[in-house]
Amino acid sequence: MDMNAYLSMFIDESNDHLQSLNENLLRLESAPEDLSIVQVIFRSAHTLKGMSATMGFEDLASLTHEMENVLDLVRNNKLKMDGFIFDTLFKGLDALEAMVQDVVGGGTGKADVSHIVASLKAIVSGDYKTAASAAGAPVGAGTGNAVNAGGAEAGGMELDQFQFSVIQQSMETGHHVFHINVKVREDCMLKAARAYMVFELLERSGEVVKSEPSVQEIEQEKFDRSFSLYLITQKPMDELKVQIENVSEIESAQLTLLDEESLSLLSKPSRPEPAAARREGDGKPAADDNKPRVGAAPQAAGGAVTKTIRVDIERLDVLMNLFSELLIDRVRLEQLASEIRRGDLTETVEHMARVSGDLQNIVLKLRMVPVESVFNRFPRMIRDLAKTLDKKVDLVITGAETELDRTVIDEIGDPLVHLLRNSIDHGIETADKRRQSGKPETGTVNLRAFHSGNNVFIEIGDDGGGINRERVLATAVKNGVVTAEQGKTMSDEEVYMLLFAPGFSTAEKISDISGRGVGLDVVKSKINSLGGAVSVQSQLGKGTVFSIQLPLTLSIISAMLIKLGSEKFAIPLSSIMETTIVRREQIHHIHGNRMIEFRGAIIPVVSLSRLLESPDFDESQETETEAVIIRKGDKWAAVMVDDFIGQSDIVLKPLGNYLNGTAAVSGATILGDGQVALIINPNALIK
Repeated sequence: MDMNAYLSMFIDESNDHLQSLNENLLRLESAPEDLSIVQVIFRSAHTLKGMSATMGFEDLASLTHEMENVLDLVRNNKLKMDGFIFDTLFKGLDALEAMVQDVVGGGTGKADVSHIVASLKAIVSGDYKTAASAAGAPVGAGTGNAVNAGGAEAGGMELDQFQFSVIQQSMETGHHVFHINVKVREDCMLKAARAYMVFELLERSGEVVKSEPSVQEIEQEKFDRSFSLYLITQKPMDELKVQIENVSEIESAQLTLLDEESLSLLSKPSRPEPAAARREGDGKPAADDNKPRVGAAPQAAGGAVTKTIRVDIERLDVLMNLFSELLIDRVRLEQLASEIRRGDLTETVEHMARVSGDLQNIVLKLRMVPVESVFNRFPRMIRDLAKTLDKKVDLVITGAETELDRTVIDEIGDPLVHLLRNSIDHGIETADKRRQSGKPETGTVNLRAFHSGNNVFIEIGDDGGGINRERVLATAVKNGVVTAEQGKTMSDEEVYMLLFAPGFSTAEKISDISGRGVGLDVVKSKINSLGGAVSVQSQLGKGTVFSIQLPLTLSIISAMLIKLGSEKFAIPLSSIMETTIVRREQIHHIHGNRMIEFRGAIIPVVSLSRLLESPDFDESQETETEAVIIRKGDKWAAVMVDDFIGQSDIVLKPLGNYLNGTAAVSGATILGDGQVALIINPNALIK
């Protein structure tokens, strides 16, 4: 049987199961006694194992089988979840995702996961609870046994229970475990950068278990001239030594091969760290909680199974284009029927309109996917980041049901990851700093999506330290992005947008999270390539909000048709709150801006005729003028128009390079009488 025919299905379904496993493991971490969640996790793991075995991906199946053994003990009340088990299962999921990605890239899904398998087997056997205490000897005693020919001691770094178990099991499976001491040259100017190069080299060769000082301290250059680490690898000692010493400005590298005896002297007996989580029914987090708690936890998948069929997206494009042409003809028929006024023709056209309306809803929804499919991967990421950075973070997700075109969904993930990492790394302060500022220890990151007009907005907001205008401006001047004279005249928003300049970074340290010289310009270029835009608002000490505006890329929208003199325009209904009439005496001039009072609020007045240079309409000559009240998020505005024609479904046609510089126009449509009407972009009218 040719398995290649089923490869695409295997990849899609594997990704679905891995997403489900991640989500439900996070839920279980918040409620470790809930066996119903364990049952759901076990079923997903079991299905993934069977699929992998059938497709011939033995490494995938083997690792999933070992994870399944642990889950089986938990669901039968033979094992209680703890911090070590959660961390090991999450490591297993990361490895499974890497294997599936290898398959996507044309590989065989093979990977060296022996250290994870060893930890899983230790959990099943119960050895992981007793291994550290069985070692017995206090740390530092007899470290002379672990001295190699070069005289480097493999002591001084205590191992906790998790690290001890991983190293021990790796030794049993034939891996080498080295204690490595690296010394940089005395005249080295960028110690943190050289250390990063060494870590990057070693992580390609194996797994770094622990370092002294910690990775964060090394990245902040909080070390003298040397640092130490433990490495699990299969590479020989001599080869590693040569590779490390070949890194620029590294003076020496001393490697010590650990054995069972020397390992026992480095163990630190301790119980596994309990999962810091909020229990069901208890609104209080554990005292040492530094993991995020997700504001909108996904529910376990347990309902009726939905039958699906996968369709090439190019076929949907063709279907959409054909239906767009059909809609233009339908609108034309409706206009002809109203002119001819023949009963049977009118009845037939009305029936056709109802049927095509239902068909239109189906066609539109075929390409649309909830942003939930992207948002669901972030709770796990935030959990790991918060744990790595020793911060307390709440991730609150709203609007996950908001739908976007599938082509945009596939591309938006990476920019959101970058912005979220920036919020956690640079926005949210440490618990100590937050206490000193009078803030709650737990920071909040809000991920929000909503529709506005023919666009979807995604906002990433945090209640962290905000952006320091002077610091950003000083960095921009230093890097030659702007001159000091230009900076004096720039508004706060313009200064904040300097963060998106290529290569711009205010990071004071090298970090795996962000700040390696790859700045927010990557985010901006990706969003721009999707036809969107990104903006930023911030208050020093209170927080920052990044806002991404993305086109729906729908071909068919509902719109209000309006007139400006002899010209016709369309305004998307999704941005319109209501219509009204504005009298000349209601318009007030405030700081040079025209404003009106509307429902207890003061909102700006937008003159569409001036903006579009209408040749034969000027509302300033009118005593009262029709107006459309539009909304963009929390902001409102009144758009002055000549007259209303009515509501209609319209086909959005792109203008290409024609009128490309006019932000107020997002496209054009063909009306029932054959005329062309420009489509107004309401979001460009609200500042």
